[in-house]
Amino acid sequence: MPRQQPEQQAPPVQRLRVRYAKRGRLRFTSHRDVSRAVERAVVRAGIPMAYSSGFHPHPRISYAGASPTGAASEAEYLELGLADRREPAEVGRALDEALPAGLDVLAVVESPGGALADRLTASRWVVELRDADRAGLEQAVARFVAAESVTVERMTKKGLRSFDCRAAVAVLTVATAGEEATGAPALELVLRHTEPAVRPDDVLRGLAEVAGFTPPAPPLLTRLAQGPLDEATDAVGDPLG
Repeated sequence: MPRQQPEQQAPPVQRLRVRYAKRGRLRFTSHRDVSRAVERAVVRAGIPMAYSSGFHPHPRISYAGASPTGAASEAEYLELGLADRREPAEVGRALDEALPAGLDVLAVVESPGGALADRLTASRWVVELRDADRAGLEQAVARFVAAESVTVERMTKKGLRSFDCRAAVAVLTVATAGEEATGAPALELVLRHTEPAVRPDDVLRGLAEVAGFTPPAPPLLTRLAQGPLDEATDAVGDPLG
C-alpha cells in the first residue's frame, strides 16, 4: 500500500522579526535548548503559528546569528511565520511572558521581506577579563592590531581548522567592564561576520599567538549588538530598523 502523502501546510501570512536577549545563567544554554524554549513559549502564548509541511510539521521559526554557548547577548534574532495576522507589540508581550526569565523579548517588527541573516554582517562584543594585567593586555592588543594577519586554530566538526582571525576584526580596544573605574579590564570588539566565522575566543587565541597574552580567569563574553556594519565608522546598525 503506497505511503500516504503528508498534508501540505499553507504558507505564512505574516512574518515577524524578534530581537531577544540571553542573560544571566542562560548564557550557558545551548542554541538547541533556546529553540526548544521558544517552541514551547509560542504554544503557551497562543501565537497562531504557521507550520511546515511534511510528516512532522514544526512551527515556522527561523534563527539568525545565534551566539555561542557561554556567551550572554543583547542581540539575538529570530523570525516567526504566522498563520493569522497579529500586532507585533501584542506578540512581543505574549512571547516575553511565556519565555523563561533570562530570555527576554526586546523588540518585534514586521518583516519587510528578504533574509534576516543578510542584515547581520557584524557583531559588537564586550569581553570582560577578570584579574587581567591591563598593561599586558594593552600591549597584546597593540601587537594584534598592527599585525597584517593572525593565524589561529580551532577544532570544528570537520577537524582542526586554521584561519586568519585578524581580517574579521574591525575594532579592538581595551576598556573597563561596568561603569566603575575600578572594574575589570575588558575588550571592546567589533567582528565582521566572515567565513569561517570568527568568534571572540578566536581573538583571545590570537592575542596569545602574537603576544603570549592569556586571560588568568575565564572571560565573560557579552554580545551588545548585531546587524549591518558601517565600514566608514565601524558602527553596527539595527537590523530591524
